[in-house]
Amino acid sequence: MPEVHFQAPVVIENKDGWGPTEDTFQYKDMPYQPYSKGDQLGKIADWTGTIYGDKRINNRYRSQFGVGVGMYQYIHEDDENTFQLVDSTRLPKPAYQKRTRFQQNRFRQQQNQNNRFAQMQKTFTGPQKKSKIMKNLEMDQMRQMRKWQKQFGNRTDPRQYQQAKQRDPSVRVREDWQVIEEIPFTSLAKLSLPNVNEPEELSVWGSLEYYDKRYDRITTKTEKKLIMVNRLIHKITTTKDPVIRQICKTHGNVFATDAIISTLMCCTRSVYPWDIVVDKLGTRLFFDKREDSTIDMLTINETANEPPPEDGTMDSAKNLGMEAVFINHNFAQQVLKMNEERYKFPNRNPFIQPDEENEAASVAYRYRSWDLGNNQTIVIRCEQDCVQIGPNGEEQFVNIKALNEWNPKIGNSLDWRTKLDMQRGAVLAAELRNNGFKLAKWSTCAILAGSDQMKFGYVSRQNFKDASRHTILGMQNFKPQEFATQMALNIDNGWGIVRVLVDFFMNKPDGRYLIMKDPMKPILRIYSVPENSFDSEEETSEEENNQQESEQQKK
Repeated sequence: MPEVHFQAPVVIENKDGWGPTEDTFQYKDMPYQPYSKGDQLGKIADWTGTIYGDKRINNRYRSQFGVGVGMYQYIHEDDENTFQLVDSTRLPKPAYQKRTRFQQNRFRQQQNQNNRFAQMQKTFTGPQKKSKIMKNLEMDQMRQMRKWQKQFGNRTDPRQYQQAKQRDPSVRVREDWQVIEEIPFTSLAKLSLPNVNEPEELSVWGSLEYYDKRYDRITTKTEKKLIMVNRLIHKITTTKDPVIRQICKTHGNVFATDAIISTLMCCTRSVYPWDIVVDKLGTRLFFDKREDSTIDMLTINETANEPPPEDGTMDSAKNLGMEAVFINHNFAQQVLKMNEERYKFPNRNPFIQPDEENEAASVAYRYRSWDLGNNQTIVIRCEQDCVQIGPNGEEQFVNIKALNEWNPKIGNSLDWRTKLDMQRGAVLAAELRNNGFKLAKWSTCAILAGSDQMKFGYVSRQNFKDASRHTILGMQNFKPQEFATQMALNIDNGWGIVRVLVDFFMNKPDGRYLIMKDPMKPILRIYSVPENSFDSEEETSEEENNQQESEQQKK
């Protein structure tokens, strides 16, 4: 076997720099095209790609160094002596070639008439038979066109081009208030505090009536009139709650109500303005509300594409909110077995006198505490509306709420009287779309209270032009956690928002602060306000009322 000899290549050292020398480089005088290691190689030549090619893959084989900088571009190097300027100015037409507007319209009419005659000629020569597939395609196109016209027919409404009316803030910002933080909703939506332990039950107060199951069988054909129930309903703030005043001495360092905490936990879904007062006293925080706050008010179609107007009419946003509050207060008491024995807790209602127990609404107040970590324990007053007997004879605690229909033609929703019995899921989906913030708050309150069931009543106006008379069209039951999952409500995100705000205020000096939702932007704005800011408003309102009463007595 002959021996294999290895011949080493000739290596010439470049003493003046880096790379091959000029006299030995075999690719000398050849053009060099810069390239990147990330460029894809797949085309050799393409003469039609820039005209007829797919636009989605235009840049796939394009160099990162740009277009037109290649060394292989065609360059015309001929002598430019033959180049000649051409006058491109537009020559005026003579008078006999000009067309007036009347002649143009006449020409257009004649052209349309010729097209019409051509179509008539085609029809008289004999129609061509269309295949069944072509007929089906045409029917589908016509059906889709009618659907689009029905859905987007109001796009040419001139009202949509009007500038959106500026909403007023929930409270007037004074000059001595100082902005200390602005938090966009996009940052709040990324927060999360998982694995929050089960709450500790501190005490339960009040009494509950039993739910009347006959209302579960109501349909649109057997609707029931909504009646007015005169009962005492209390919405006591955090700092004025006598039970919280006792609990704060021995347990917890953050205190609030379920309405306030649910607003914070679901704030990223809100559109309308609202505000929450925060008082810091040493190591304790009190999340509170003003006397005329909108926290306890209900909104209608807040998250809809076309929310109600704010013009002061019967169907304005403010009047619809008051109508919804009226419906919920009466509906939650009407569906109960009134004037029967109640389910009583060890402690009676802390906000009524002993002789007012029969006049008070059916409500239970649960004071529960959660450990948020970092030595932060929050105590929340939660509410429940009634109790019912379960399928196995157990007692289930229930939260009752009412969804109200005001005008389906204006509200961009389904007609409940025709759709509720057969398409209840579609009706509920429309409510989730139009009232996402309100339903999220209700679900959060039920989860915080530990309720076993949520009952939604569908209440509509008897006449859409009359906001004082209503009827009950149906009921629907949900488990709070399942309903929250159905509407993509993340409770861990809500706890994360609460924890961030608690840590923020704990690092601030003692005083009073205000959390306010911007009326137009998805932003939370935090103010540092004087301690007597809202107390002066209450005193002035009381003084004005006293002055009015004294003037009436003098008259």
